[in-house]
Amino acid sequence: MNEITIELAEGNPTEFYGGKNNKNITLLKKYFPKIKIVVRGNKITAFGEEEILEVFEKQIDRLVTHYGKYNSLTDETVQQILESNEEDNFGLDPDDNKVILHGIGGKIIKAQTLNQAKLVDSMAKNDMVFAVGPAGTGKTYTGVALAVKALKSKQVKRIILTRPAVEAGENLGFLPGDLKEKLDPYMQPLYDALRDMIPNEKLDHYIENGIIQIAPMAFMRGRTLDNAFVILDEAQNTTHNQMKMFLTRMGKNAKFMITGDPGQIDLPRRVISGLKEAILVLNGVKGIGMIYLDDKDVIRHRLVKKVIDAYKQTEHHN
Repeated sequence: MNEITIELAEGNPTEFYGGKNNKNITLLKKYFPKIKIVVRGNKITAFGEEEILEVFEKQIDRLVTHYGKYNSLTDETVQQILESNEEDNFGLDPDDNKVILHGIGGKIIKAQTLNQAKLVDSMAKNDMVFAVGPAGTGKTYTGVALAVKALKSKQVKRIILTRPAVEAGENLGFLPGDLKEKLDPYMQPLYDALRDMIPNEKLDHYIENGIIQIAPMAFMRGRTLDNAFVILDEAQNTTHNQMKMFLTRMGKNAKFMITGDPGQIDLPRRVISGLKEAILVLNGVKGIGMIYLDDKDVIRHRLVKKVIDAYKQTEHHN
Protein backbone atom coordinates (compact mmCIF):
# COMPACT_ATOMS: atom_id res chain seq x y z
CA MET A 1 0.00 0.00 0.00
CA ASN A 2 1.32 3.42 -1.02
CA GLU A 3 1.25 6.52 1.15
CA ILE A 4 1.38 10.29 0.51
CA THR A 5 1.44 13.20 2.97
CA ILE A 6 0.31 16.68 1.95
CA GLU A 7 1.21 19.61 4.20
CA LEU A 8 -1.01 22.71 4.21
CA ALA A 9 1.48 25.57 4.20
CA GLU A 10 -0.98 28.45 4.61
CA GLY A 11 -4.35 29.22 6.11
CA ASN A 12 -6.37 27.65 8.88
CA PRO A 13 -6.43 23.82 8.63
CA THR A 14 -9.71 23.64 10.58
CA GLU A 15 -11.41 25.88 7.98
CA PHE A 16 -9.89 23.87 5.14
CA TYR A 17 -11.11 20.61 6.70
CA GLY A 18 -14.64 22.01 7.01
CA GLY A 19 -14.94 23.13 10.62
CA LYS A 20 -15.11 21.06 13.79
CA ASN A 21 -16.97 18.23 12.02
CA ASN A 22 -14.41 18.01 9.18
CA LYS A 23 -17.21 18.22 6.59
CA ASN A 24 -14.79 18.66 3.68
CA ILE A 25 -12.74 15.65 4.70
CA THR A 26 -15.95 13.59 4.93
CA LEU A 27 -16.74 14.64 1.35
CA LEU A 28 -13.24 13.66 0.23
CA LYS A 29 -13.71 10.23 1.80
CA LYS A 30 -17.00 9.86 -0.06
CA TYR A 31 -15.37 10.69 -3.42
CA PHE A 32 -12.29 8.54 -2.72
CA PRO A 33 -13.73 5.42 -0.99
CA LYS A 34 -10.77 3.22 -1.95
CA ILE A 35 -8.18 5.20 0.00
CA LYS A 36 -7.76 5.83 3.70
CA ILE A 37 -7.50 9.53 4.64
CA VAL A 38 -6.04 10.70 7.96
CA VAL A 39 -5.70 14.34 9.03
CA ARG A 40 -3.48 15.54 11.85
CA GLY A 41 -2.65 19.18 12.42
CA ASN A 42 -1.89 20.74 9.03
CA LYS A 43 -1.04 17.39 7.38
CA ILE A 44 -3.27 15.14 5.27
CA THR A 45 -2.03 11.56 4.87
CA ALA A 46 -3.62 9.16 2.40
CA PHE A 47 -3.06 5.41 1.91
CA GLY A 48 -4.03 3.46 -1.23
CA GLU A 49 -3.13 2.51 -4.78
CA GLU A 50 -0.62 4.79 -6.54
CA GLU A 51 -2.92 5.80 -9.43
CA ILE A 52 -5.78 6.82 -7.11
CA LEU A 53 -3.37 8.71 -4.83
CA GLU A 54 -2.12 10.73 -7.83
CA VAL A 55 -5.68 11.82 -8.65
CA PHE A 56 -6.32 12.57 -4.96
CA GLU A 57 -3.19 14.74 -4.72
CA LYS A 58 -4.23 16.75 -7.82
CA GLN A 59 -7.67 17.38 -6.35
CA ILE A 60 -6.19 18.48 -3.02
CA ASP A 61 -3.94 20.89 -4.93
CA ARG A 62 -7.00 22.39 -6.62
CA LEU A 63 -8.79 22.74 -3.27
CA VAL A 64 -5.70 24.38 -1.75
CA THR A 65 -5.49 26.79 -4.72
CA HIS A 66 -9.13 27.78 -4.29
CA TYR A 67 -8.79 28.20 -0.53
CA GLY A 68 -5.68 30.35 -0.91
CA LYS A 69 -7.42 32.55 -3.47
CA TYR A 70 -10.82 33.04 -1.81
CA ASN A 71 -10.04 32.38 1.87
CA SER A 72 -13.02 30.06 2.08
CA LEU A 73 -13.85 26.48 1.16
CA THR A 74 -17.48 25.49 1.60
CA ASP A 75 -18.72 21.93 1.20
CA GLU A 76 -20.58 23.10 -1.97
CA THR A 77 -17.29 24.33 -3.44
CA VAL A 78 -15.52 21.08 -2.56
CA GLN A 79 -18.30 19.16 -4.28
CA GLN A 80 -18.10 21.30 -7.42
CA ILE A 81 -14.32 20.92 -7.67
CA LEU A 82 -14.38 17.17 -7.11
CA GLU A 83 -17.12 16.70 -9.73
CA SER A 84 -15.47 18.93 -12.35
CA ASN A 85 -12.91 18.20 -15.04
CA GLU A 86 -9.29 18.50 -14.01
CA GLU A 87 -8.70 20.95 -16.88
CA ASP A 88 -11.33 23.35 -15.54
CA ASN A 89 -9.65 25.91 -13.30
CA PHE A 90 -12.79 28.02 -12.75
CA GLY A 91 -10.92 31.19 -13.58
CA LEU A 92 -8.44 30.43 -10.81
CA ASP A 93 -5.50 31.47 -12.93
CA PRO A 94 -2.58 32.57 -10.71
CA ASP A 95 -2.39 35.83 -12.68
CA ASP A 96 -6.10 36.53 -12.26
CA ASN A 97 -7.04 39.14 -9.68
CA LYS A 98 -9.63 37.61 -7.35
CA VAL A 99 -11.04 40.98 -6.31
CA ILE A 100 -13.44 42.50 -8.85
CA LEU A 101 -13.39 45.85 -7.06
CA HIS A 102 -13.51 47.51 -3.64
CA GLY A 103 -16.93 48.89 -2.80
CA ILE A 104 -18.21 51.33 -0.18
CA GLY A 105 -16.09 51.35 2.98
CA GLY A 106 -13.45 49.21 1.31
CA LYS A 107 -15.83 46.28 0.98
CA ILE A 108 -14.14 43.61 -1.10
CA ILE A 109 -16.40 42.48 -3.94
CA LYS A 110 -15.32 39.25 -5.57
CA ALA A 111 -16.64 35.99 -6.97
CA GLN A 112 -17.80 33.93 -4.02
CA THR A 113 -18.52 30.64 -5.78
CA LEU A 114 -16.91 28.64 -8.57
CA ASN A 115 -19.62 29.46 -11.10
CA GLN A 116 -19.36 33.15 -10.26
CA ALA A 117 -15.61 32.83 -10.93
CA LYS A 118 -16.49 31.20 -14.26
CA LEU A 119 -18.77 34.16 -15.01
CA VAL A 120 -15.97 36.66 -14.29
CA ASP A 121 -13.59 34.63 -16.46
CA SER A 122 -16.10 34.32 -19.32
CA MET A 123 -16.84 38.07 -19.28
CA ALA A 124 -13.10 38.76 -19.65
CA LYS A 125 -12.91 36.48 -22.70
CA ASN A 126 -16.21 37.30 -24.43
CA ASP A 127 -18.08 40.47 -25.38
CA MET A 128 -21.46 38.83 -24.76
CA VAL A 129 -22.25 36.47 -21.88
CA PHE A 130 -25.46 34.80 -20.74
CA ALA A 131 -25.60 34.11 -16.98
CA VAL A 132 -28.44 31.71 -16.28
CA GLY A 133 -29.55 30.47 -12.87
CA PRO A 134 -32.03 30.76 -10.00
CA ALA A 135 -32.55 33.72 -7.67
CA GLY A 136 -29.81 34.40 -5.15
CA THR A 137 -26.90 33.04 -7.20
CA GLY A 138 -25.28 36.48 -7.58
CA LYS A 139 -25.73 36.83 -11.35
CA THR A 140 -26.87 40.45 -11.32
CA TYR A 141 -24.59 41.54 -8.47
CA THR A 142 -21.51 40.06 -10.13
CA GLY A 143 -22.52 41.64 -13.44
CA VAL A 144 -22.97 45.09 -11.91
CA ALA A 145 -19.57 44.75 -10.16
CA LEU A 146 -17.90 43.91 -13.48
CA ALA A 147 -19.64 46.87 -15.13
CA VAL A 148 -18.51 49.29 -12.40
CA LYS A 149 -14.96 47.94 -12.66
CA ALA A 150 -15.00 48.47 -16.44
CA LEU A 151 -16.23 52.06 -15.95
CA LYS A 152 -13.65 52.85 -13.26
CA SER A 153 -10.80 51.47 -15.38
CA LYS A 154 -12.08 53.46 -18.41
CA GLN A 155 -12.68 50.33 -20.51
CA VAL A 156 -16.16 51.74 -21.20
CA LYS A 157 -17.68 55.23 -20.98
CA ARG A 158 -21.06 54.27 -19.55
CA ILE A 159 -23.11 51.56 -17.91
CA ILE A 160 -26.60 50.73 -19.13
CA LEU A 161 -28.83 48.56 -16.95
CA THR A 162 -32.19 47.39 -18.19
CA ARG A 163 -34.87 44.83 -17.46
CA PRO A 164 -38.29 44.11 -18.96
CA ALA A 165 -41.06 45.82 -16.99
CA VAL A 166 -43.16 42.68 -16.67
CA GLU A 167 -42.96 41.26 -13.17
CA ALA A 168 -45.23 39.06 -11.10
CA GLY A 169 -48.16 39.66 -13.44
CA GLU A 170 -48.15 43.46 -13.02
CA ASN A 171 -48.36 45.92 -15.89
CA LEU A 172 -46.72 49.35 -15.74
CA GLY A 173 -49.83 50.96 -17.18
CA PHE A 174 -51.81 50.10 -14.08
CA LEU A 175 -49.29 51.46 -11.61
CA PRO A 176 -49.61 55.01 -10.22
CA GLY A 177 -47.05 57.80 -10.61
CA ASP A 178 -44.77 59.13 -13.33
CA LEU A 179 -42.34 56.98 -15.32
CA LYS A 180 -39.46 57.13 -12.83
CA GLU A 181 -41.73 56.28 -9.90
CA LYS A 182 -43.23 53.42 -11.90
CA LEU A 183 -39.84 52.04 -12.89
CA ASP A 184 -37.96 52.36 -9.62
CA PRO A 185 -39.52 49.31 -7.91
CA TYR A 186 -38.53 47.15 -10.89
CA MET A 187 -35.01 48.55 -10.99
CA GLN A 188 -34.43 48.40 -7.22
CA PRO A 189 -32.09 45.37 -7.25
CA LEU A 190 -29.85 47.24 -9.70
CA TYR A 191 -29.83 50.38 -7.52
CA ASP A 192 -29.06 48.24 -4.45
CA ALA A 193 -26.03 46.67 -6.15
CA LEU A 194 -24.74 50.06 -7.35
CA ARG A 195 -25.08 51.58 -3.86
CA ASP A 196 -22.75 48.87 -2.54
CA MET A 197 -20.09 49.92 -5.01
CA ILE A 198 -20.37 53.69 -5.65
CA PRO A 199 -20.81 56.50 -3.06
CA ASN A 200 -24.30 58.07 -3.18
CA GLU A 201 -23.20 61.52 -4.41
CA LYS A 202 -21.07 60.04 -7.17
CA LEU A 203 -23.84 57.62 -8.15
CA ASP A 204 -26.33 60.49 -8.39
CA HIS A 205 -23.83 62.42 -10.54
CA TYR A 206 -23.35 59.42 -12.84
CA ILE A 207 -27.11 58.95 -13.24
CA GLU A 208 -27.82 62.67 -13.79
CA ASN A 209 -25.13 62.84 -16.49
CA GLY A 210 -26.15 59.64 -18.24
CA ILE A 211 -22.93 57.84 -17.37
CA ILE A 212 -25.07 55.22 -15.64
CA GLN A 213 -28.46 54.69 -17.24
CA ILE A 214 -31.19 52.55 -15.73
CA ALA A 215 -34.08 52.21 -18.14
CA PRO A 216 -36.78 49.83 -19.40
CA MET A 217 -36.18 47.79 -22.53
CA ALA A 218 -38.44 50.02 -24.63
CA PHE A 219 -35.78 52.76 -24.31
CA MET A 220 -33.26 50.53 -26.11
CA ARG A 221 -35.16 50.53 -29.41
CA GLY A 222 -33.40 52.41 -32.21
CA ARG A 223 -30.21 52.97 -30.20
CA THR A 224 -26.69 51.75 -30.91
CA LEU A 225 -24.90 51.08 -27.65
CA ASP A 226 -21.20 51.94 -28.13
CA ASN A 227 -18.47 52.04 -25.46
CA ALA A 228 -20.87 50.65 -22.88
CA PHE A 229 -21.22 47.79 -20.44
CA VAL A 230 -24.85 46.75 -20.83
CA ILE A 231 -26.72 44.38 -18.52
CA LEU A 232 -30.13 42.95 -19.36
CA ASP A 233 -31.52 41.63 -16.08
CA GLU A 234 -34.51 39.27 -15.63
CA ALA A 235 -34.15 38.36 -19.31
CA GLN A 236 -36.51 35.38 -18.94
CA ASN A 237 -39.34 37.94 -19.18
CA THR A 238 -38.34 39.18 -22.63
CA THR A 239 -40.27 38.14 -25.72
CA HIS A 240 -38.64 36.94 -28.94
CA ASN A 241 -38.83 40.44 -30.46
CA GLN A 242 -37.51 42.18 -27.34
CA MET A 243 -34.49 39.87 -27.04
CA LYS A 244 -33.63 40.12 -30.75
CA MET A 245 -34.01 43.93 -30.59
CA PHE A 246 -31.77 44.13 -27.51
CA LEU A 247 -28.99 41.87 -28.81
CA THR A 248 -28.78 43.80 -32.08
CA ARG A 249 -28.22 47.12 -30.23
CA MET A 250 -24.60 46.10 -29.61
CA GLY A 251 -22.13 48.70 -30.87
CA LYS A 252 -18.34 49.09 -30.94
CA ASN A 253 -16.40 48.39 -27.75
CA ALA A 254 -19.50 47.12 -25.97
CA LYS A 255 -19.90 44.38 -23.38
CA PHE A 256 -23.30 42.70 -23.03
CA MET A 257 -24.35 40.54 -20.07
CA ILE A 258 -27.76 38.87 -20.10
CA THR A 259 -28.98 37.39 -16.82
CA GLY A 260 -32.12 35.44 -16.04
CA ASP A 261 -33.86 32.45 -14.50
CA PRO A 262 -35.83 30.31 -16.99
CA GLY A 263 -37.71 28.82 -14.03
CA GLN A 264 -39.23 32.19 -13.05
CA ILE A 265 -41.04 33.40 -16.17
CA ASP A 266 -43.82 35.98 -15.66
CA LEU A 267 -44.88 36.24 -19.31
CA PRO A 268 -48.43 35.41 -20.40
CA ARG A 269 -49.08 31.79 -21.32
CA ARG A 270 -48.04 30.68 -24.81
CA VAL A 271 -45.54 33.55 -25.07
CA ILE A 272 -42.07 32.07 -25.61
CA SER A 273 -39.31 33.43 -23.37
CA GLY A 274 -36.70 35.34 -25.36
CA LEU A 275 -34.03 34.06 -22.98
CA LYS A 276 -34.89 30.40 -23.47
CA GLU A 277 -34.91 30.86 -27.22
CA ALA A 278 -31.63 32.82 -27.27
CA ILE A 279 -29.83 30.13 -25.25
CA LEU A 280 -30.82 27.53 -27.88
CA VAL A 281 -30.17 29.74 -30.92
CA LEU A 282 -26.84 31.22 -29.78
CA ASN A 283 -25.30 28.20 -28.04
CA GLY A 284 -21.88 27.52 -29.55
CA VAL A 285 -21.54 30.91 -31.28
CA LYS A 286 -17.93 32.07 -30.95
CA GLY A 287 -17.57 35.16 -28.77
CA ILE A 288 -20.72 34.41 -26.76
CA GLY A 289 -20.30 32.83 -23.32
CA MET A 290 -22.94 30.71 -21.59
CA ILE A 291 -22.57 30.32 -17.81
CA TYR A 292 -25.01 28.25 -15.78
CA LEU A 293 -25.34 28.81 -12.04
CA ASP A 294 -27.27 26.50 -9.72
CA ASP A 295 -28.43 26.08 -6.13
CA LYS A 296 -24.81 25.53 -5.01
CA ASP A 297 -24.17 29.20 -5.88
CA VAL A 298 -26.96 30.62 -3.70
CA ILE A 299 -25.39 33.17 -1.36
CA ARG A 300 -28.50 34.51 0.36
CA HIS A 301 -29.86 33.12 3.63
CA ARG A 302 -29.16 29.39 4.00
CA LEU A 303 -32.91 28.74 3.83
CA VAL A 304 -33.09 30.04 0.23
CA LYS A 305 -31.17 27.01 -0.99
CA LYS A 306 -33.57 24.71 0.89
CA VAL A 307 -36.56 26.54 -0.61
CA ILE A 308 -35.13 26.10 -4.14
CA ASP A 309 -34.50 22.38 -3.48
CA ALA A 310 -38.02 21.87 -2.11
CA TYR A 311 -39.66 23.52 -5.13
CA LYS A 312 -37.39 21.62 -7.51
CA GLN A 313 -38.54 18.29 -6.04
CA THR A 314 -42.21 19.32 -6.24
CA GLU A 315 -41.87 20.50 -9.85
CA HIS A 316 -40.18 17.23 -10.84
CA HIS A 317 -43.09 15.24 -9.41
CA ASN A 318 -45.74 17.32 -11.24
